Amino acid sequence: MSDVVFYRLPCPHCTSSDAYHTYSDGHGYCFSCSAYDPPSSYGDDLTDTYSIQYLPWRGITAESFAKYDVQTKVAHDGTPISIAFPYGRDRAKVRLITSKSFQMVGEEHPDDPPLFGQGVFNPGSSKYIIVTEGELDAISVFQILRGHSGALSVRSASSAETDCKKARDYLNSFERIYLCFDNDEPGNSAKAKVARLFDYNKVYDLTLTKYKDANEYLSQEGGEDEFRDIFKNARKFQPEGIVSTLSEIISILQRDRKASIASYPFSELQRVTGGIRSGERVLFTALEGIGKTEYVRAIEHSILRNTDLNLGIIHLEEPQERSIRGLIGYELGAPTHLSNSVYSVDELTTRWQGLVKRDERVHFYSHFGSSDPNIILDRIRFMVTVLGCKIITLDHISMVVSGLGDSKERENLDYISTRLAMMTNELDFALIFVSHVNDEGLTRGSRNISKIADLWVHITRDHLHEDELVRNTSVLTVKKNRFTGLTGYAGKLYFNPKTFMLSEIPYTPEPHLPPVTT
Repeated sequence: MSDVVFYRLPCPHCTSSDAYHTYSDGHGYCFSCSAYDPPSSYGDDLTDTYSIQYLPWRGITAESFAKYDVQTKVAHDGTPISIAFPYGRDRAKVRLITSKSFQMVGEEHPDDPPLFGQGVFNPGSSKYIIVTEGELDAISVFQILRGHSGALSVRSASSAETDCKKARDYLNSFERIYLCFDNDEPGNSAKAKVARLFDYNKVYDLTLTKYKDANEYLSQEGGEDEFRDIFKNARKFQPEGIVSTLSEIISILQRDRKASIASYPFSELQRVTGGIRSGERVLFTALEGIGKTEYVRAIEHSILRNTDLNLGIIHLEEPQERSIRGLIGYELGAPTHLSNSVYSVDELTTRWQGLVKRDERVHFYSHFGSSDPNIILDRIRFMVTVLGCKIITLDHISMVVSGLGDSKERENLDYISTRLAMMTNELDFALIFVSHVNDEGLTRGSRNISKIADLWVHITRDHLHEDELVRNTSVLTVKKNRFTGLTGYAGKLYFNPKTFMLSEIPYTPEPHLPPVTT
């Protein structure tokens, strides 16, 4: 069986402009008129049909194409048909001029180089080698730099790591390796994977800014000088997240310091913390039965009443109806979830509309436990990125993986808490979440839960005390506070069993406790 050598050619026997294919055994066939040319006769017919030339195209000169032996197939009327980029002695990547479709044609040999242009430059033949994401980009770079550096290309961003692994010894023979991939997500991802294959001391990053790829710099006025400046000022590749240059430091210093996006409804907690900030993880902990959900609900109500932010609510130990009625209860100053509630659905709806101010502002999700923490991570990402939620409340984190064995539960809690920390940084939203603690005061199931928190507020209450006031009074203690550094006492709250509302017991701070400004 023979392979296609050239495809979509004009047929010498009919009017089709792209149905004729030639094959490695020498025969030709038209898929339009079904004409067949045996190996002994097809060549003479095609001589009058097309020619092979080195032609300038997209700013690249004929001389630069000749350097890489990149040939253009030209119809008898002078119209370019396709261009072939050689990948070895009998194999090429053929691109149609008009449709920008690609196809690998010809026979592959074990010793064929994995990179386009690899056979043009001997190992270590120059100080630098530049790796691009496209064949045209490699030739463009060579031309822009006037031949002072070799330039190669991977087959695509998706194959970049594999291609460079195969050519690692060859690339390593050069003193410096410059990576010049497309300035988009696939290109940046591929660049990071390729950089890991080599000593970071010899890998340099050509970060394109104004245009997407090197060929665009060649074809735009003034682009060549800009690219040469990028090459001249290229710095060693650094993994994402590392900052070191003066310009990066200045950029960070110029950013606005984190201002709060919402306040806590309790003045002492507000004083100690400075409010709720985007990108922050706020952890509330307590022993079981203390009523942690009500503290979160009071904060949710305050956010809805005093801001215009979208809010995502995930209460895993109560149905959505209880969450909704609980928030309305703060509006009415009375519980609406009890069986003796006197409020009609119309009254509740009116109060709800007054609280949220606009539709699709509050988004509820019920999970009730699962063996896959990725489900709730995906829902939180959806709430933030699609629904525009700036604050997410999660009560409580252990319920996400409830029902698993101890070892699996710990493993999954470590995973989900780490992923939540990464997500708040990536998407810049505030997470207020709840966890039980054990008798030693440590977060139950995973120590990592408290480690990823920026603010940790612990709640204590003697819920079995004989005195009603003591029994319903909670003390807030800040155990960790990355923003202000203030820890310790953060107020007393009284839960009114008649109204189902929390209120702060007034407290006057000592003179030596300064107010926190943001």
